Amino acid sequence: MTDTLADLLPTLNRIADALERMAPPARQKNDLSAADAFVWHAETGYLHPIKQVNRVDIGLLQGIEQQKTILYNNTKRFADGLPANNALLWGARGTGKSSIVKAMHALINQETPASLALVEIHREDIPTMPVLLGILQESARKTVLFCDDLSFDLQDESYKSLKAVLDGGIEGRPDNVIFYATSNRRHLMARDMIENERSTAINPSEAVEEKVSLSDRFGLWLGFHNISQDVYFEIIAGYADEFGLDMPKAELFARAKEWTVTRGSRSGRVAWQFIQEIAGEQGKHIS
Repeated sequence: MTDTLADLLPTLNRIADALERMAPPARQKNDLSAADAFVWHAETGYLHPIKQVNRVDIGLLQGIEQQKTILYNNTKRFADGLPANNALLWGARGTGKSSIVKAMHALINQETPASLALVEIHREDIPTMPVLLGILQESARKTVLFCDDLSFDLQDESYKSLKAVLDGGIEGRPDNVIFYATSNRRHLMARDMIENERSTAINPSEAVEEKVSLSDRFGLWLGFHNISQDVYFEIIAGYADEFGLDMPKAELFARAKEWTVTRGSRSGRVAWQFIQEIAGEQGKHIS
């Protein structure tokens, strides 16, 4: 019997090695102290630390002073352990909605280092929010859960899970988590979708109410609108001064105006793209 087991041992070892290779890798441990910002990877249940967030300084965001003040007060209260609201930042594209969230996170942590974590969840991963909130709840760290460009299609039912998470479910959101979202749509759904729901539903008013009530879960609404040419020039001048671009203001503004014609719009995003063009011409690195 002993000889037989000895003969089988190499085979058993090979089988064990094969099974070990086939086994799924061990899940990485989530550590909210590893960084100030993270991206949620729903498929692996992992919060990936981001060492350097892609953002601009809060002082470079022009033309949205009121929005900055309101969002700062809300975020600061939350970081200090006081009541604060979930926030929906809605409006025209390229007007600074996502930039202000990332810049505000940096500002709060500049005032009180490591006081606030920023976790980005992708729109398609919204159904996994309960799992993510369970992970965040285990940490005492205050966290802004951020979803950029949030919107829903007519047949998309995931908005119901988001409604429950925000304040309608048994658990609700943890005390150490607040939810910020950006969207081009005030009610997170296109107007023609809402009108279609009104015209085809058996009870139109109830159907529409079901669709648009999601935005009511956000206690704070901040609107972002198209900017004037003067504000656009202020943004351009601010970037040029910040990054040391060498060009007379008259020429800079003339080229900036021409740039908006080629792009067909005027916004903070267009201003940043123009500045990158000028910086590239002058051989200067900006970040």
